[in-house]
Amino acid sequence: MRTVPLGTTGAQVPNVVAGMMRIADKTDEQIRELYTTARDAGIDFFDHADLYGFRHPGGGTHFCERRFSEALQLTGADRDEITLQTKTGIVDGEEWHYDSSYEHIVSSVEDSLRALGTDRIDVLLLHRPDALFEPEEVARAFDELESSGKVRSFGVSNYTPRQIDLLKTAVRQPIVTNQVQLSVTHSTIVTQGLVANTADDDAVTRDGGGLVEHARINRITLQAWSPFQKGGGQGGVFLGDPDLPELNTMLDKLAAKYGVTPMAIATAWITRHPAAMQVVLGTTTPQRVTDAAAGSDVRLTRSEWYGLVQAAGHRVP
Repeated sequence: MRTVPLGTTGAQVPNVVAGMMRIADKTDEQIRELYTTARDAGIDFFDHADLYGFRHPGGGTHFCERRFSEALQLTGADRDEITLQTKTGIVDGEEWHYDSSYEHIVSSVEDSLRALGTDRIDVLLLHRPDALFEPEEVARAFDELESSGKVRSFGVSNYTPRQIDLLKTAVRQPIVTNQVQLSVTHSTIVTQGLVANTADDDAVTRDGGGLVEHARINRITLQAWSPFQKGGGQGGVFLGDPDLPELNTMLDKLAAKYGVTPMAIATAWITRHPAAMQVVLGTTTPQRVTDAAAGSDVRLTRSEWYGLVQAAGHRVP
């Protein structure tokens, strides 16, 4: 499996991440099988959030983190071999809101540490932008968590370039990651620049524009969530979708060429980008983890990469 830099930390991490969002209803044995399959594929980076599992019957905040820890019972040596990432900032329930206050960030991390059965979080992300956030409060929380050794690195999720810049007016730690939605069919952050200065709908600047370029300039590692989802308000995955025959025909053709599955090619489309992104898998099916991870080492040609863009319905001038 290929690795990419984790922001400015100097660490190298796999370009495929195992997401733990959907393990709430899995048995201990199923979670162990998922974990072992990921490790066998070269994935040692696991993505969590305090919110994951909240709405599961008998669940609640930090539920998936607890299930991960309970099922695996990792030894200290096992823990040292993996990267644990979690998120905070979304408060679910009857009084749903976003919360990036000092108190919420610090207390959420304390609860994540207990749930995961560990003494440190390798990467902590602010899960969603908070319109009421105060950079100074976030900075205070980050400073305390870093100085105590409870969090090693910090990042964000679904942030625009300007929101990151605002955060950095007070936060002194590097922002090492930004986790954003990206797939070949939900690729505005990538394709926007291709049709700049045209009348194409994709040329309309969204989210401040230049998200990928901003990440590359500032050495922020982009993490692509929902890498197989159609996006754009459409539900479901694009793999095998009869409404996307051109795209799936090309995915099948490239899969045959490289001796992998179409899922691997969809992964490779993201990992081919020179921004050195990570693909965050949401599946809990071990075989799909294996199939997707196989795309890590597939390097599509330029014509294949652009061909998939066009097959997905995006115009390339």
